[in-house]
Amino acid sequence: VGELLVRGPNLMEGYWGKPNATREAMRDGWLYTGDLARLDEDGYIYIVGRRKDMLIVHGCNVYPREIEEALCRHPEVHEAAVVGAPDKARGEVPVAYVVLKDGMSTSEAALRQHCQNILASYKVPHRIEFRETLPKTASGKILKRVLREPI
Repeated sequence: VGELLVRGPNLMEGYWGKPNATREAMRDGWLYTGDLARLDEDGYIYIVGRRKDMLIVHGCNVYPREIEEALCRHPEVHEAAVVGAPDKARGEVPVAYVVLKDGMSTSEAALRQHCQNILASYKVPHRIEFRETLPKTASGKILKRVLREPI
């Protein structure tokens, strides 16, 4: 897994009025997307997460998307978002925010057990908080920065 870089004549020249952000994102003609991706043996690229969202748990890279996908495989989960919370012993721990399907109910313990069956132990959410909705942009993207605020 590495950061996806792109270049070509169709790229932006930079961020309007933000020279520091432009220097960070545009280097030597390449746009550093912030997307973390892997390349398979057939040459297909798979996005596995965002660089700024990646957690470091006990020195290991943890991609929130993997945990979110595991949670969403539970039959009662509608959607999930995972962010990191500081932890003195582990560096960071995954914290999950879960919206259940209409009329469904489950417990934090049941979801943690579900994750333990699928994920390595250090990837299992340290805490799971149930929400009616997740904060989103106008286009429907989950606002993880809003979820990080109370942590």
